Order: sequence, then structure tokens, then C-alpha cells
Amino acid sequence: MSRAVRQQLLSMTGSLEKANRVLKDSVSRTVIHEEGVLQLLADCQDTAILMGTEIEEVYGERTDSVARLEEYCESLYEMTLVVKHPIKRKEMQKALANHLRKIRRAISDEIPDRLEVVFLPYKASMWDSLESVWMAADKDGDCDAYVIPIPYYDKSPDGSFKEIHYEGEEYPDYVPITHYKEYDFTKRNPDIIFIHNPYDDYNYVTSVDPFFYTKNLKNFTNKLVYIPYFVLAEPNPDDPDVGKNIEHFITAPGVLYADQVIVQSENMRKIYVDVLTEYTKEHGFTRKYWENRILGLGSPKMDKVLSTQKENVEIPEEWRRMIEKENGEQKKIILYNNSVTALLQNEDKMIRKMKDVFRIFEENKEEVALLWRPHPLIKATIESMRPELWIQYQRLVEWYQKEGWGIYDDTADLDRAIALCDAYYGDHSSLVQLCQEAGKPVMIQDVEVI
Repeated sequence: MSRAVRQQLLSMTGSLEKANRVLKDSVSRTVIHEEGVLQLLADCQDTAILMGTEIEEVYGERTDSVARLEEYCESLYEMTLVVKHPIKRKEMQKALANHLRKIRRAISDEIPDRLEVVFLPYKASMWDSLESVWMAADKDGDCDAYVIPIPYYDKSPDGSFKEIHYEGEEYPDYVPITHYKEYDFTKRNPDIIFIHNPYDDYNYVTSVDPFFYTKNLKNFTNKLVYIPYFVLAEPNPDDPDVGKNIEHFITAPGVLYADQVIVQSENMRKIYVDVLTEYTKEHGFTRKYWENRILGLGSPKMDKVLSTQKENVEIPEEWRRMIEKENGEQKKIILYNNSVTALLQNEDKMIRKMKDVFRIFEENKEEVALLWRPHPLIKATIESMRPELWIQYQRLVEWYQKEGWGIYDDTADLDRAIALCDAYYGDHSSLVQLCQEAGKPVMIQDVEVI
């Protein structure tokens, strides 16, 4: 149970205590307003039942808090039977006051004063954008942290939902997973919710389940925090064009609805604040408003990259035969990444470029190993937006996998690929920033060069 719900229960107890003081004043009079007293007792009973129901839904029926609330309700009923008797009603009023002291004590003892924090990743491959924050929360003795992977859908060109995906089985073994159907947001009201998907229904290719749109999540928490699942090239805050180029990231619903947004740097924070101030000024939002919401604390993706060491990663056996020479030495490993944007913009030219890349690496496979890791959203995006291009691309994937001289990595473990590689080659993407942070040389491919 969240700290907010605990405080709510104690606040409701306070309301009952206030009602009891009113009741004391009423029953002390020679002539009482019987109808008003009975209504007050009924209101108190409704509140007590609501409190008991909330506690039972989280902790079950056999709690001291619920037992004390049940005793209180019984005494409320007994009070209705003696309301016409001055001495007995005064005694019952004192009994009710004693019950309320026990209720407050039971709630304070049984329901710990702890934060309840929920993490809502949707793709396992993007979990690294939340992991270091979860680790800190999980180690905090005053915090209960839940990782709840949420389902998402592929979308048809007309916007309708197609196949549903749930990747709860693909997270690291050390991350305890709670199924989204087992956590009742309406009852638990977590203190903080962390998300990394900001798009709600504005993504044309995929969509998380609408229940998890940020505008709906706001109903269940006092603090919604968005951390981008990507990192961008570090911006120059004095360049007037930077904000225009990334405005679609900054004005996504998750940014606008979040109580806090954590971005990769102070320079990026300034860009966010500039863009959001201009974008929302007609609605009365000030620069100060956004400065209080946008925090340049760094990306957890960087934390994960820097903490993942090559000697500690688990290498699949089928990869070993591709990255080790006959004498046991390890080949140089090149991480090759192709992005959704580059493929959409260049189509056939990019397919031709990729074939040429594979030809060169195949010719040099005795010295260099290629680790091909495509963007995780390529399939959903290209299949939906360019069906004919997807057929070409899929044939290339199937050929590459069948040939068996290079690694094809579509797993959720991005950081293993970065730790293993000696250099990066491919399109502009988040991986460029991550590889640079890890000290790996980077070369951007030119689709025009064959």
C-alpha cells in the first residue's frame, strides 16, 4: 500500500475523530436532534466500511485494523439503539472515542510508512532506461518497488490494433516481475510511477495498452515520472535549430502529463525547457513551470553501459564460434546497427548498402566479427508503413542468419552488445551516444558509398 493511501486512511480516521467530537457535543444536550445524530452515525459507518474495504483489498481480512473498524461499526449500531437514553448514549460516545484511538494505532502499526514505486517498461530491450533507478528504489529500506511490464500492440496503417505483445518473460533473472493483471492501480494508488514510453495514442506503429496512457496513469498517482528510453546526440543549447529537430520527442504526451521528466544532461534540459515554454505559452505555462519539472540528472542507459563489463557478460555458445579464431584469440567485434529512419528514408538504396556491408565483412570474417543489432522497432514500423520494403528486408535477415558467419542479435540485452564490441558502425541512433560514452570508436555509414 502506498504512503499516499496510508495518509488517506489516517486522514479519514481524523474525520471520524472530528465527527465523534461533534457527536459528543450533540449527545450532551438535554434535547438532541435525533435525526441529525442518526445521520452522523450513518456517515461514520459508511466511512469506516470504506476504510476497511481498502485495507482488505491490499492486506486481506485478518488484520487488526479491519478488526478494530468492525468493532467500531458494531458500536455505531449500538449507539443508534440508545440514542434516546442520555446516560447510555454518553457511555457509547466514550466507547466510540476509544475505538477510534485503537483504529489509529492499528493503522499506524500495520500499514508501514513506505513509498510504493511502480516501474512500467513495455519493451524489455528498453529496460536499461529505468534499471538503475529501480535498483536504487529496490535497495531503499523505506520503499516497495514493483516492476510491471505492460502489454503493447502493433498498429495497422488505419490506426487499429493488431497483435498484442507482452515481454514479461524477457527481463533479467534478478528483476522480480509483477504481472500487470495482478496489480490493481485503483486500489493501491502508488506514490510514484516511472514510465519510458511517452507517446500514448500518438505513435503510428505501436501503442501500449490504452489503460497505460499517461493521461490515464495520472489518475492513480501523485507523481508520474518520465525517463526517455533513448539518448540523443548531446545538443548545443545555443543552436536555434536543435529544438526544432527534436520537438516531436519533447512535446509527446508523456512529457506534457508527467510531474517530472529526467533527461540526459543539463544541455538537454535547457532545450526541453525552451521548446516546452514556447509550445505551451498560449495555455499559460511559464518557463518557471517547466524548469521545476525537467531535470537534467542523466540517463540510466548511461549507468547501465558503464556498469556492464566485457568480462562479466554471458556469451552464447553459437556466438563464440563466430568471434574466436582457430587459435583461440578473439576477433575484433564490430557492432552494426541500422535505424528505422535511415531505412525509411533510403529504402532500396539502404538495402543495397547493407548487402555491400555484409559482403565486406564476410570477406574479412577470419579477422573481424560482425554483430548486427537492428533497431527493436524496425519490424513493427517497416511492416506497417512499407510492406514491400519489409519483404526485401526480411529476406536479407533470413539470408544473413542462414549464412551463419555473423551474429544476429535481436535480444533485449543491448548492453551486452556494447560491452562486447570493439567499435560501432551504422546509422545515427541512441547507440552512438552509448558507444561513445563507453569509449568505443564510432563510424557512421554513408548510404551513397558502395
